[in-house]
Amino acid sequence: MHPFRRRTLLALGMWGAVGSLAAACGAPPARAGDRRVAYGEDASQYADLYLPAGTPRGVVVVVHGGYWMSGYDATLGAPLAASLADEGWAAWNLEYRRVGNGGGVPATLDDVAAGIDALTGTGLDLTTVLVLGHSAGGQLAAWSAARGRFDRWSPARVPVTGVLSQAGVLDLRGGAAAGLGGGAVQTFVGGPPGPEVDPLQQVPLDVPVRCVHGRSDSIVPLSQSTTYVDAARAAGADASLIEVDGDHFAVIDPTSPAWATQLELLAELSG
Repeated sequence: MHPFRRRTLLALGMWGAVGSLAAACGAPPARAGDRRVAYGEDASQYADLYLPAGTPRGVVVVVHGGYWMSGYDATLGAPLAASLADEGWAAWNLEYRRVGNGGGVPATLDDVAAGIDALTGTGLDLTTVLVLGHSAGGQLAAWSAARGRFDRWSPARVPVTGVLSQAGVLDLRGGAAAGLGGGAVQTFVGGPPGPEVDPLQQVPLDVPVRCVHGRSDSIVPLSQSTTYVDAARAAGADASLIEVDGDHFAVIDPTSPAWATQLELLAELSG
């Protein structure tokens, strides 16, 4: 079984994670990034850059999930970053401080903003910067496109041009009320989720958002994506939901049909 899949499933067992493991069996380990770039002094303030063989078709920032908890790290995003580089993208696998190692609001948001802005030092063409985020990383991905609205994170030195949320936690008030992750939303935010952190309260975004969600997801309910997309579209935003077969982890399995669908969406978002 692929290490990232096994590790994620074992760690998320406290949330009742279930589902088929067969898709990940026999998959080769992801290659390491080509370069590690620190954007701060903390051990979690870095990103791994994965480069394609030729000129990149654009940049994809990969933001891992794990309900913002320090037990989960950027190794979860490494297989996706490697796949993206194989498909011609420059992938920026972003690590950040999480709850338990100095993170939470606002530190985690500070790191995501600084980590994306650190792309200015890579020499990459930043005309297209898409942010791909899974689970809690979906919240951070959508948030990153709105960060320039808030004085603390303004101006955004590297504007986000599109968002792909993978089973994202996009309605923090709803997630808090439902007790997602055993109270993970409340622990992350430290109070009632307001518009400075909650993607649902930030619609409409000025960039397109694509939400991909497994129909059998028992970790982050499908309603998190449907609620967000319905509100965004009602507000005039360019947003859509693509439901795929599989559970919470199918969307981060680079051998799955769900990942093939996401590669197509990223190509569309790049224009």
